Formats: sequence, C-alpha cells, structure tokens
Amino acid sequence: QVQLVESGGGLVQAGGSLRLSCAVFGSISRINAMGWYRQAPGKQRERVGSLSSGGDTKYADSVKGRFTISRDNAKNTVFLQMNSLKPEDTAVYYCNVDLDDSTYYAGSYEGYYDYWGQGTQVTVSS
Repeated sequence: QVQLVESGGGLVQAGGSLRLSCAVFGSISRINAMGWYRQAPGKQRERVGSLSSGGDTKYADSVKGRFTISRDNAKNTVFLQMNSLKPEDTAVYYCNVDLDDSTYYAGSYEGYYDYWGQGTQVTVSS
C-alpha cells in the first residue's frame, strides 16, 4: 500500500517563502515522475510544475523563477520550494506522482499520474 504525505504549508506574508514536501511511503522503487498542482477556491486545479522521468523540470509561467522542484531519492520525497510568494499563490497544493518505472514520462507530458497527496494549504497574506 502506498501513502503520500504532504507537509510544509502554512500562512506566510507576501514576499516570504515556504517549502512543501511530498513523501511517499510504501513498497516502491522510486518516484518516476510527478507534478505539483494547486487549487484556489472557485478555481480549477492548475499545474504549477512538473518533474519528468529524466529529471527535467517545467513550471507554469505564473511561478517561473520563483518556484523550484527538487527531490531526495533516498527518502522518496519531492519538494516544492516557493519563494517571493504572492497573495495569488494562495491555494491548496497537491503532489501527484507516478511510481511505475516501466513508463517514461517526458517533460511534455501534461496528464495526471496515479497517486495524489492529501493537499496542504498555503495562504499568502498581503
């Protein structure tokens, strides 16, 4: 059984930083590819960044230069470092991961993967 545990959300002032974590527990080999998503009240879920099977990262224009995805393979954990936060970054953030090494996901892949985290609230005050 696989479990994804997100952490790191909270309340921060505009211009501040947060680092979200998405840890995968269970019998897995590694996180193959993943995406970070967010959903603000009344809005559709949007992808803010992704990590391909080859380790390439891709970001939405709205967060480019401010957000960074990284990973710790030994701990089966991915991170989303968020700097220069803005009130419009306020949302629930979700990690979405693929754990199947048999499929290679290029950076151009924009679909969902099989596993979702529970979400963590990020609130940026002005």
